[in-house]
Amino acid sequence: MKLVRKNVDKTGDGSITLVPEEPEDMWHAYNLIAEGDQVRSSTIRKVQNETATGSSSSSRVRTTLTIAVETIYFDTQAQVLRLKGRNIEENQFVKMGAYHTIDLELNRSFTLMKPEWDTIALERIEMACDVTQNADVAAVIMQDGLAHVCLITASMTLVRSKIDVAIPRKRKGNVQQHEKGLNKFYDAVMQGILRHVNFDLVKCILIASPGFVKDQFYEYMFQQAVKTDNKVLIDNKSKFMLVHSSSGFKHSLKEVLQDPTVIAKMSDTKAAGEVKALETFYNTLQFEPAKAFYGKKHVCKAADAQAIEMLLISDNLFRCQDVATRKEYVQLVESVRDSGGEVKIFSSMHVSGEQLAQLTGVAAILRFPMPELEDSDNEGSDGSDSE
Repeated sequence: MKLVRKNVDKTGDGSITLVPEEPEDMWHAYNLIAEGDQVRSSTIRKVQNETATGSSSSSRVRTTLTIAVETIYFDTQAQVLRLKGRNIEENQFVKMGAYHTIDLELNRSFTLMKPEWDTIALERIEMACDVTQNADVAAVIMQDGLAHVCLITASMTLVRSKIDVAIPRKRKGNVQQHEKGLNKFYDAVMQGILRHVNFDLVKCILIASPGFVKDQFYEYMFQQAVKTDNKVLIDNKSKFMLVHSSSGFKHSLKEVLQDPTVIAKMSDTKAAGEVKALETFYNTLQFEPAKAFYGKKHVCKAADAQAIEMLLISDNLFRCQDVATRKEYVQLVESVRDSGGEVKIFSSMHVSGEQLAQLTGVAAILRFPMPELEDSDNEGSDGSDSE
């Protein structure tokens, strides 16, 4: 994401102009734009023209509109962000108050105006415009006949390719069909890696599977690379890492990213930081339950006592339509930072973010035990959290 202009005053009122340069920038824009914000961008509008004879024709014109955003739709597969709202500025083609849908486009600037830019939104801008935070990990999760080629970026896990090939079973006296099917499958996975992995950016490519599938594939891939003199694969051989997973499905990525050897290899990536934080939370919950809490009620009480060492919070909560609720979460983040705590904002598009969402989207590891929080939960009428 490229920052063109930033015009935000001390009260947080103002506008920022950005240019999305790659598909993931649409995800950042989705997290930034809220209902009620105003967006100005170039867009295509269908215009009806009537001639003097009374016949009409329609043409498509490019014009710049400013809309008050009412609905936001993000297509994760196509990486398209669609904004619908009423036109709020005079325009020769669109009446004031008329509805229009703007599709944000790559390499085309848009200006976002908010009544209040809070710290979370400004941090998101900073992160999106940081060129070092690109897709630096790729993963191939596979089992016989099924593979998923994924890119793990600073804020999401993208499945770039799903390979599904039927492999004939081994039969006595005729293993050729089986071998042929396997080679076809391995070749398709290899092509998927070459097509979707940018070796200039990626620091680590994980190949994970149950059993020996990963080892056999790795061997096949580098035999082929030598045979065809594929310089890209040969030069990047050191980036490949073989790890165990229980299946070839995307959800197995969770256990792969928790492997200590993988964490060590990925230690300088944000995704690894999130996974590690969540693992620390689960361990604390298991062995020192009075120092680990989740749910808004408990976490806010712990924050009031300045007891939070690390806050784990999902970016989903900052997309909340209720402004007051969003403000509560922004204040929670600010108060934890003010008391010297660390804040990890998890992406809901990451496997770790999905796990955190199951724990209400907000959790905390405390500096000191607060058993009274557990007691307050038991004293409640039904013992459940308000979130």
